[in-house]
Amino acid sequence: MAKKTVATLQGSSKRLTKAIKMVKSPKTGAYTFVESVMSPELVNDWLNKK
Repeated sequence: MAKKTVATLQGSSKRLTKAIKMVKSPKTGAYTFVESVMSPELVNDWLNKK
């Protein structure tokens, strides 16, 4: 599962988006959240990447 945050962050002159992805650990089976701040155009590629 992946979730895209609604809020966007404003940088100096760039528009940035904070994306949060839920990742399942293969060792323990527990879920962890991975956060990243990036350009809005890169969000879908980052979320689809395993």
